Amino acid sequence: MILDDTTFDHAFGHPHVDILGVDLSAVNMNRTLELVEKWMGAQKSAYICMTGVHGVMEAQSKPELRRALNEALINAPDGMPMSWIGWLQGHKQMDRVYGPDFMANLCRISAGKGYRHYLYGGQPGVAAALKNALEKRFPGLQIVGTFTPPFRSLTQDEENDLLIDVQNAKPDILWVGLSTPKQECFMAEYVGRLGVPLLVGVGAAFDFHTGRLHDSPNWIKRAGLQWLHRLMQDPHRLWKRYLFNNARFIGRIAPQLLQLRRHEHQHTCAGETSPSSTKP
Repeated sequence: MILDDTTFDHAFGHPHVDILGVDLSAVNMNRTLELVEKWMGAQKSAYICMTGVHGVMEAQSKPELRRALNEALINAPDGMPMSWIGWLQGHKQMDRVYGPDFMANLCRISAGKGYRHYLYGGQPGVAAALKNALEKRFPGLQIVGTFTPPFRSLTQDEENDLLIDVQNAKPDILWVGLSTPKQECFMAEYVGRLGVPLLVGVGAAFDFHTGRLHDSPNWIKRAGLQWLHRLMQDPHRLWKRYLFNNARFIGRIAPQLLQLRRHEHQHTCAGETSPSSTKP
């Protein structure tokens, strides 16, 4: 289905939750997959972010990251705290869209739909290993290219190589497996230049699907404790991200929630309801 401009806003408008100035999409896994399938007929380029506490807190001091998150087609809640805040604001359908699970679900759909995929990111050898792992897990999946970037900005020659390779491969979905804020800023910068319908930032999904990192049980995820499970696997690199950022997040989000509660109480007493924020 090709979407014209008159139906575009109706198809992709969805409610958002303001979390410390970051617009989180009030979506769940099924709704996000549904929007992606609609997007494939839009003949435009866009990107999807998966944002949790770390991304929200990084955006407090990095305006370019906040801008990248807020301009995404979908800025999905990657973390139970994001969903809990959405529930408190009345978005009961909002639920976590975990990057590795979203990648697996979309690859499963793609095997039947014929979507072509490209893998950008990971340490040397990881993208190639991920290609093999996903093609083995999802027979019929088309992964048409991989690119392992350096741990710095691309040089002009490297950028040209990437643009030419992607142009020749003609993927429908380009997965970006970098850390936050690198992947979000990369997508915002290159979305209009790569000519790919959809870019998706999935962070450590490359390492999870290749077995370099071990996923946590579902009950740990639903309890909002996956950060602790990851911290135990890589404490040297992640201790500051999780312990420091989590404490800062609680300190900053509490006043926002208290103010929202007072605002809702005032409107309830006045017999009014406050509308949800919606953007295309």
